[in-house]
Amino acid sequence: MINRVIISGGGTGGHIFPAIAIADEIKRRFPEVSILFIGAEGRMEMEKIPQAGYSIEGLRIAGFKRSLSLSNLSLPFKIIGSMLKARKIIKSFNPQIVIGVGGYASGPTLKVSAWLGIKTLIQEQNSFPGKTNLLLAKKASLICTAYADMDKFFPAEKIMLTGNPIRKDIVNLESKKTEAYTYYNLDPSKKTILIIGGSLGARTLNEAVENELSSLKENKEIQVLWQCGNLYFDQISARVSLPEHIKLNRFIDRMDLAYATADLIISRAGATSISELCIVAKPLILVPSPNVSEDHQTKNALSLVNINAAVLIKDAQAKDLLLKKAFEILADSTQMSLLSKNCSQLGKPNATIEIVDAVQSLID
Repeated sequence: MINRVIISGGGTGGHIFPAIAIADEIKRRFPEVSILFIGAEGRMEMEKIPQAGYSIEGLRIAGFKRSLSLSNLSLPFKIIGSMLKARKIIKSFNPQIVIGVGGYASGPTLKVSAWLGIKTLIQEQNSFPGKTNLLLAKKASLICTAYADMDKFFPAEKIMLTGNPIRKDIVNLESKKTEAYTYYNLDPSKKTILIIGGSLGARTLNEAVENELSSLKENKEIQVLWQCGNLYFDQISARVSLPEHIKLNRFIDRMDLAYATADLIISRAGATSISELCIVAKPLILVPSPNVSEDHQTKNALSLVNINAAVLIKDAQAKDLLLKKAFEILADSTQMSLLSKNCSQLGKPNATIEIVDAVQSLID
């Protein structure tokens, strides 16, 4: 019986969404459960978690900046302060288990939980773990991973391969196609390229599209659903005039319908995004962001590329090569089929259920 759970982490949607998915599944099974989140003050989770209907406490914690910064001098004091506050929260809430999903807050929270003798579960989303989870793994009760062969980083006896939690609405997309084309005002008879750069957008992807805009305008047999991000929408809208078959969006509010329209998807390579894309199983071009710690996105992408489940274009090459490669793949039905087939074999639609099964087993 699960009665009291703390979930810690955040910083990005890639950490927050899996945390909420796990909480929702626990709540579905045990409606009377008490779930408390612990996040980092000033970060996205402090807004998104309450919107999802859960309580959250904030720690005054931040990451180490690789560039010279005076803020690094205060980091030891923030860590000590966060651990003291985490200890107070944990002792007051008295959880049966503490789940860490990555992000600044999960470090002090899981560290203190282990010191207090409380069971801890790490949900590692990437194919190459960050330093925090590598340290936390020594005392963790269980580590749920999204990729195989993680025993080179973690104790093999603690690893459970589950995949990353995904949103439920992206399963069975075929039945949503008619609705999807109508929703985004797209032509079902044309091939569709879906370009997604996250809620803020990805400058490299946007530059690549603009660089090939003349080709896209001329090729009216290919339509584009282009999510450019909130940071770039106004600039791009003012700068370019787009034909009817290129749809520019600030953000995608119905990702399930966007996926349903796609014949080819271009995306960054965040761990949660890749987990979803493997369920969607459409031909895929990944452009890893160079601006993430440990170069996680490249390592995530290579786990697909190495089995011919995706094509990788380096960020520095994307402006000149990305759309050319997309046109090439769309014209090759054999490669389209192979990429889709290999990608689908990596999909793990039951990840959330398996993670909560593991939580329940640890408690029982």
